[in-house]
Amino acid sequence: MFLPTTNKELNALGWTQLDVILFSGDAYVDHPSFGTAVIARILEAEGLKVAVVPQPNWRDDLRDFKKLGKPRLFFGVSAGCMDSMVNRYTANKRLRSDDAYTPEGRAGYRPDRATHVYCQILKDIYPDTPIIIGGIEASLRRFTHYDYWDDCIHPSILSDSKADLLITGMGEKPLQTLVRRLLNGESFDSIKDIPQTAYLSDPQDIEIELASHEVCLKSKKSQAENFKIFEEQSNLYCQTSRIGQRIGDKMVIANPSYPHLTTEELDSIYDLPYTRLPHPRYKGKTIPAYEMIKYSVTIHRGCFGGCSFCTISAHQGKFISSRSEQSILKEVEKITQDANFKGYVSDLGGPSANMYNIHGKDITICQKCKRPSCLHPHICNNLQTNHERLINLYRKASKIDGIKKICIGSGIRYDLATIDYLEEVVKHHVSGRLKVAPEHTNEAVLNLMRKPSFKFFETFDKEFERINKESGLRQQLIPYFISSHPGCTAEQMAELASKTKRMHFQLEQVQDFTPTPMTLSTEMYYTGLNPYTLEKVYTAKTLALKLEQRSFFFWYKPEERAAIIRKLKQMNRNDLIQALYGNK
Repeated sequence: MFLPTTNKELNALGWTQLDVILFSGDAYVDHPSFGTAVIARILEAEGLKVAVVPQPNWRDDLRDFKKLGKPRLFFGVSAGCMDSMVNRYTANKRLRSDDAYTPEGRAGYRPDRATHVYCQILKDIYPDTPIIIGGIEASLRRFTHYDYWDDCIHPSILSDSKADLLITGMGEKPLQTLVRRLLNGESFDSIKDIPQTAYLSDPQDIEIELASHEVCLKSKKSQAENFKIFEEQSNLYCQTSRIGQRIGDKMVIANPSYPHLTTEELDSIYDLPYTRLPHPRYKGKTIPAYEMIKYSVTIHRGCFGGCSFCTISAHQGKFISSRSEQSILKEVEKITQDANFKGYVSDLGGPSANMYNIHGKDITICQKCKRPSCLHPHICNNLQTNHERLINLYRKASKIDGIKKICIGSGIRYDLATIDYLEEVVKHHVSGRLKVAPEHTNEAVLNLMRKPSFKFFETFDKEFERINKESGLRQQLIPYFISSHPGCTAEQMAELASKTKRMHFQLEQVQDFTPTPMTLSTEMYYTGLNPYTLEKVYTAKTLALKLEQRSFFFWYKPEERAAIIRKLKQMNRNDLIQALYGNK
């Protein structure tokens, strides 16, 4: 059964009042890849009456915010699976024409800064009802942060959204704790000590105090220093310190996070009774994001790659939580029971495809470590990198009745991939194309990105081609690249074009760097400094400079040729003209 979204559905269940009402910027899809569905099922498992209001209309008489009345415990608000600004705008700040999390992919069904908008409306209508915010948009705006779309510093989302509590990261465990304490008779206002929550209060003594919002407005160096402290604390195996930041006469206080989930805890989340379908209100309509993941299975959480531009470690954590083999295979079996399933699982993966069950050999070393990445600048000697359990999982899943092929849709960390893993994947689990993300070719830029040397990708490419040839396969390797990342120049992009051409790639999966809150790359973009060294970092910021860098991705297009040759002559790089276009 789906959770109710309307009064009619509420009445059919015989419910007169709800305990919790969840507002989301996404369509309601009851699948464990959609955060709102997970939170709703977690609350349901605690015995609560829960409803979901997907994509409420914030432009009319606000009937969507009023129709289900006032919940007994609290409202829950999330912008959805994506940050609403990233969802709505391109890297060049142009409105997108579609939204993958909306029926038929239509744009315009969520506002800018959806968390903020939904909260303010709810507080105006129900001023005495607590509001909890969470999800990627709220979580990564817990402290003062750079807003790319306004091109300025914003304070914590708690200070202007009017929310009462922020759940940071993946919110199941703190939410369970909060609900149990509320049901035990504690008042909402008195609960301030739950791990992985943040709130606005009067200033108090705490373990770590960041430079205030007002100081960060005046000093980019202070903002950079704040980020280093935040990231180091976020990547600790066992977090014990509260972090605070003053904003005017108030202070945002963020409690340390829970330890990463155990296998049993993660299994319990994925074993909840999801229908794995969009709500019937969308009958006859297609939700693009759902179509992409409906036959996929998440096998782990977290990522120890620590890429500078990525928010996964800040949101899900650096350490890996893996599901049990039994839980994963049970979900694969459930997929085979879908009448429309044709035998192909689109992904058995996670933030990275090949981090399942990987962890430190000696946990006591991990407990003392502050490194933001276990793979950069080199793979940690304490990291167990055996892929045997993952390979066995692929093979067992492939033998389930009704399965024709288990495909790997998540990106592979090629610097982590063992030869036996690569052989297994290329021979049996590629659906024609395999995604990897070298991101750049220049060593200095890759170092700022916290990505491995391009030599690793060149080796991976040769092995991929070797296995294909020996197996009689004709599969493609699809590399992802980023332009305009901090530290990258137009000349380095031209060199990228030359190197990838030599490897016979015509690049398709490319993007301009988009600054998003709480990433190292964003702090370098805004402050012009590397927070770890305080050295200056060049960044292309104007539209013209960004488009210039991006154009080198498409050197093979006739319409780009004249401009690229002109730019290369200005750089005095006739060698690159020769490499790209020969003597013509």
